[in-house]
Amino acid sequence: MKRKLFKGIFLVFALALIGSTVFAAEPVKLHLFFYKQEIVNQLKEMTEVFSKTHPNITVDLEIVPNDSMTVLKTRMSSGQAPDIIQLQSYANVFEFANAGWLLDLSKEPVISKVVPSTKNAVTSKGKVYALPMDVAGIGIIYNKNIFNKYGLKPPMTFNQLVAVCATLKKNKVTPFASMFKVNWSLGHFISMVHTSLAGPKLMPWIESMNAGKGSYADPIDSKQLFRILDFYKAHSDPKAAEFDWNEQQASFAKGEAAMMVQGLWSYGAAISTNPKLKCGFVPFPCTNNVKDTKLYADVDSTFALSATSSPEKTKAAKQFLEWLATPEAIKIWVEKCKLVPTFKGANVKSMDAPFQDLVSYLSSGKTNPWAFSMYPVAAYEDAAKNGAQEYIFGRKNPEQVIQYIDETWKNSLKK
Repeated sequence: MKRKLFKGIFLVFALALIGSTVFAAEPVKLHLFFYKQEIVNQLKEMTEVFSKTHPNITVDLEIVPNDSMTVLKTRMSSGQAPDIIQLQSYANVFEFANAGWLLDLSKEPVISKVVPSTKNAVTSKGKVYALPMDVAGIGIIYNKNIFNKYGLKPPMTFNQLVAVCATLKKNKVTPFASMFKVNWSLGHFISMVHTSLAGPKLMPWIESMNAGKGSYADPIDSKQLFRILDFYKAHSDPKAAEFDWNEQQASFAKGEAAMMVQGLWSYGAAISTNPKLKCGFVPFPCTNNVKDTKLYADVDSTFALSATSSPEKTKAAKQFLEWLATPEAIKIWVEKCKLVPTFKGANVKSMDAPFQDLVSYLSSGKTNPWAFSMYPVAAYEDAAKNGAQEYIFGRKNPEQVIQYIDETWKNSLKK
C-alpha cells in the first residue's frame, strides 16, 4: 500500500515537472522601432517596467529620428519588419496598412480605451491599424520670464509677432531658436503656415490634390507663405543652419532665444536642461485676423504591429499595447514623456502650463489639423521637408518648391 502511494505521489510530481516545462511561457524578444528622439530614456524605462510584470517578454528599442520612414519602408519591403512600429498618424499609417504591412487592431480591447475621435488618424477602409498614443501641438513655445522682462504679450496676429521680434532684437535677444540643419522641423513649419493660410479651403484642396488636379499654391497667397518663411529665417539664430535638435533645445533652455517653433514634445528636453524655465504655448499667427490664429494640433504618434511577426511575437506585442493603457504606463507617459495621452479619462492636471495651454485650445476647438500627416508620404517626407530646407538655404525659389511638392504629390498617386 505504501509502495502504491509512493508511486502515485512520484507520478503526480513527475507530471507537474513535465507540465511546468511544457506550459511555462517561452521567452519572447520584441523589436520596437521608433522616431521620437525626445523620449529615448523614457521609452526605455517603460519597456523595463513592462517586462517586470511580463518577465518572459523583453523589448529591444531602435531609434531612427531622421528619415525614419525611408529606413522603415526599406525594412518592411525587404521582410525585416519590426514587431512594434511607431508611426506618424494619418498618411504613414494608411500607406503601411494599404501595403499589407500592418495588423488589423480593430477588435483589440485597447482600441476601445482611446478617445473615439482619435481613431480617425489610424483608420483606413473601416479598419483600425494602429493605437493612437498622444495628442500634440506645434506652435510657439515662449519663455515667460523674457516676455515679462520686456513687457511682451503672446502674439495673436502676425503684426503683433513682428512687433515682439523687433522688441527682442532691440534688446539683443534672439527671437527664435531654430534648427535648419535637419529638415523635419522646417517640414512642420511650411505645412503649419500653409494650413493656417488655407483655412476652410484646406480639406477641399487636399481632395483636389488627391484627384491630381490641384497645386500647393491653390488655396493660399503663396507670396505670404514665403514671406513668413523669410521672416522666420531672419529672426532665427544666425547659426540656425548649424543647429539640430540638441543645439535648438540648448539655445532656448539657456535663454539665448525667447521662442522656438516646435512641437510641445520638445518642452521636456528644454525643461530637463533648465528646470527653472517658465513657458507658455501659443499658435504661430500667420494673418492679422485673430480668428485665423489656431493651434496646429492633432494625433501625433501611434504604435502599429507588423502583420508578418510570428504568432508568439504578435501575442506579446498585443500585451504591450494593452499595458500602455494601464494607469502605470499612462503615469510615465504624462509625467516623464510629458505627452498628452489619447486614453479616456487620462489625468493631465499635473502637467505644466504649456500643456494646459494645449488642452485649452483643444477644448475650445481652436485648432487646425496636421495636414502634413494627410499628404502622401513622399509629398511630405521628401518634397515639403526638403523643399522648405532648400528654400531656407537659397537653393530653390518659391516656384521651384511648389513645383517640387506638386510633382511629388502627383507621382505618389500613380503608385
